[in-house]
Amino acid sequence: MGLRINDIAPDFTADSTAGKLTLHEWIGDSYAILFSHPKDFTPVCTTEFGAVAQLAPEFAKRNTKVMGVSVDSVEEHMKWKADIEAVAGAPADFPIIDDTSLNVAKLYDMLPAEAYLPDGRTPADSATVRTVFIIGPDKKVRLTMTYPMSVGRNFAEILRALDAVRATDGVPFATPANWVPGQDVIVALSVSTEDAKARFGDVDVKLPYLRTVKAPK
Repeated sequence: MGLRINDIAPDFTADSTAGKLTLHEWIGDSYAILFSHPKDFTPVCTTEFGAVAQLAPEFAKRNTKVMGVSVDSVEEHMKWKADIEAVAGAPADFPIIDDTSLNVAKLYDMLPAEAYLPDGRTPADSATVRTVFIIGPDKKVRLTMTYPMSVGRNFAEILRALDAVRATDGVPFATPANWVPGQDVIVALSVSTEDAKARFGDVDVKLPYLRTVKAPK
């Protein structure tokens, strides 16, 4: 069975472009995004890693660290970074781990159903699909997304999802469809309307079970 929301993200130690890292220690008291890609020096992956490089200041504002996972070696990653930075126009300073052993890919169930892993592997039969894990400071999995290799990820949505996870973390709120920061949030059903008014101010009762309030700063 794959990882589920609120599972503890499996810990691991691996070589990376930032040296040897242990996941839980590296996360510390931050949020983290762990994302896999099929192979170095491939077109979609280069645009994706470029997007992450461009968003580095946004992740930093959100106390969030980002780590890429690849089935290639650190040596290959270091060569590939030049291409990423040329496309992005920004430094790719986040760590990319060496998962030539596929330990992390298997631990996080990142491989496609038909994965086949001999020497001479190719992106078509043995590479990780595009998987995203948002992990909280408590090391629990908060959100997952999985895309096929043919579909590039929307990192604006990943950033929006991170904002929603952070906005609802430890408070009795949920976010409505298409929510973005600054919009109202939904009061949890476990909180009465009277308590919500006392705690959060004005409550907009759209339906008995759909009540919104201004998102706290």
